[in-house]
Amino acid sequence: MAVVDRDGLVVSANDTFGALLGKAGAALTGLVAAELMDLKSDARTWHAYREVLGGRQAKLSCTRRVKHPDGHSLWVQVSVAPLPAEEHGVLLSLTDISARRELQARLRHLEMHDPVTRLPNRTLFFERLAAALEAESYEQGGTGRIGLCYLDLDGFKAVNDTLGHRVGDRLLAAVAERLTRCADEAGYARASSPLVARLGGDEFALLVEDSTGTDQLADLAESVLKALQAPFNLSGQRLSLSASIGVVERQAAGTTATGLMQAADTTLYWAKADGKSRWTLFDPERNAHRMTRQALASTLRPAIERGEFTLEYQPLVGMENGRLRGVEALVRWNHPQFGMLTPNRFIGLAEEDGSIVQLGRWVLVTACRQARRWQLDHPDEPPIFVSVNVAVRQVWDSDLVADVAQTLAETGLDPRLLQLELTESAVMGSAGRPLQALQALSDMGVHIAIDDFGTGYSNLAYLSRLPVSVLKLDGSFVRGFQYEGEGVPPNPADEVIVEAMIQLAHRLGLSVTAECVETSAQAARLRRIGCDTGQGWLYSRPVAPDRISELLGTKACNQAS
Repeated sequence: MAVVDRDGLVVSANDTFGALLGKAGAALTGLVAAELMDLKSDARTWHAYREVLGGRQAKLSCTRRVKHPDGHSLWVQVSVAPLPAEEHGVLLSLTDISARRELQARLRHLEMHDPVTRLPNRTLFFERLAAALEAESYEQGGTGRIGLCYLDLDGFKAVNDTLGHRVGDRLLAAVAERLTRCADEAGYARASSPLVARLGGDEFALLVEDSTGTDQLADLAESVLKALQAPFNLSGQRLSLSASIGVVERQAAGTTATGLMQAADTTLYWAKADGKSRWTLFDPERNAHRMTRQALASTLRPAIERGEFTLEYQPLVGMENGRLRGVEALVRWNHPQFGMLTPNRFIGLAEEDGSIVQLGRWVLVTACRQARRWQLDHPDEPPIFVSVNVAVRQVWDSDLVADVAQTLAETGLDPRLLQLELTESAVMGSAGRPLQALQALSDMGVHIAIDDFGTGYSNLAYLSRLPVSVLKLDGSFVRGFQYEGEGVPPNPADEVIVEAMIQLAHRLGLSVTAECVETSAQAARLRRIGCDTGQGWLYSRPVAPDRISELLGTKACNQAS
C-alpha cells in the first residue's frame, strides 16, 4: 500500500508495494503514482483517478500490467480510496493477480480450443469471425474482403465405425496438422495466416481476413485437397482420405457471420452433391435457384388449397385426318410471386413432399369435369378424351383406383374418355400394388399410356404383359424428322427406328402418339410410317379450355395455333 497526496505524489509506501515494482518502499517517495501504475494510458481510468484525488469520486478499481525492472511483467489489481479528510490524500493498494490471470488465460485457451486437434474451436472461430466483420476492422486498412473455406471430410464416419474413435481422433489430429501447414504456407509473405479451426465432428474452417479475391481462396482450397491426398500413416496403418470444400469470398461490408456461414454450408453441400473430393465456389445464381426451390416447396400445399393452380390443354390430333381426338391436361401454377410456372418447376417438389397426391387428385377431377363439359357443349361432335399425367407416388400413396372411379361417377365421364399417362421407367418397374392398380383401371375402361417412350427400358415384350394401350414416342425421336429439303439431310436410321417401334407397337395392339411435332414435314413422314396421333406446336401450344372448344369439329393440323 502507498499513501498519495492530492497532487498525485507518493507520500509513503510499504516495502511490499515497492517489491512489486522492484524498488524499496522508501525510494518511491515523491514519485508520481499515476506514472508508476501507467494510469494515464487509459483516458477513462485517468479521469476516474483524478476524480478520486479531487474528492469528487469515492473510489477506483482497475487492472494494470506493470513491468518489473528485471524484465518480467505482472498483472496487478489497483484500488484507490480516499483517506480521512485530515490526511489530505488517498490510499493506493496493489494486489498481484498474475497467477490468477495466468490461470484464466489457460482456462480460456482450453475453453476456446479443441482438445483433439488443439485447433481453435467453434466458439473462438465465431469470435474471430465476428471481430473481422466489425466495421472498424476493415475500415482501418486492408482489402475490406473476407474469405472462408468450409471443409468436411468425406467418409470419415466409416473410419470411426470400423476402426474406432481413438483412430478417428488421431486421424483428425493429423488432418489438423496438414491444414495448419497449408495455412502457414498461404500466409507466407502476407500480414497474417488463415485461421484454421475445427467446428465440430469432421468439419474444419479456414478463415481468410483481408482476402485478395476468389483466386486466393481457390488456391488455398486446391492446396488443402492436395495436402489431404497423401495417405495418412497412423502407427503403421495407412488411411486414405478426401474432403469436400465450400468456398465463399466477398466484401466484408454488409456481410454477417450467419450469412457467410449459410453460404459456406450451402456451397459445401454442392461440393458433396457434385461428387465429393472437390471444392466449389459459392454461386449467387445457383443459390437463388435453391432459395426459390425452397420457397416453392414450402408453399405447395397451401397453394393447392388457395386454388393457385390451373389447367391448360394441348391437342392430340389424328395423323390421318388432322382432327382433334383428345387433349393432354397440363397443370400450371399461377404463383403470386414468381408468375406462371410450368410443371418442371414444381412437380418434382410435389413428388418429394407427397403433395403430388393432393395435386394429382385436383388435376384428375378438374380435367374430367372439363372433358364432360366439352361433350355436353358439343353433342354433335365425337367426344374427345382427356389424358392426365400420373406420378408413381400417386399409385403408392393413395387409392388411385378409388379416386378415378369416384371422379368418373361424379363427373359422368365415360371411362373410355380418360387416359392416364405414366413414365416408361415407372411402368416398366411395376409390380405388386402398382401393377394391380393399372390392371384395375384398364378393366374399368380407362386407357393407360406410356409417356416419353424410348428413353428408358424400351422393352416391348414386357409391355405386352401390361395393361397399356398407348405409347407416346419421346420428342427426341421426332426431332430427327425436321428435315424440310434444305440443309443437311437427316440420318436415315432415325426413321427406321421409329418405323420399327410403330410396327412393333401395332403388332402388340398398341396405338402410337408422337410428341413434339413442330413441322408439316415431320407430320407427313410420321403419317407415312403409320403413326396414329400427333401432339406438338404444329397443331397447338397448350391452351385454355375455350380454345379447345373452338378447335372441335375443325382440322387442327393446317397451322399452329
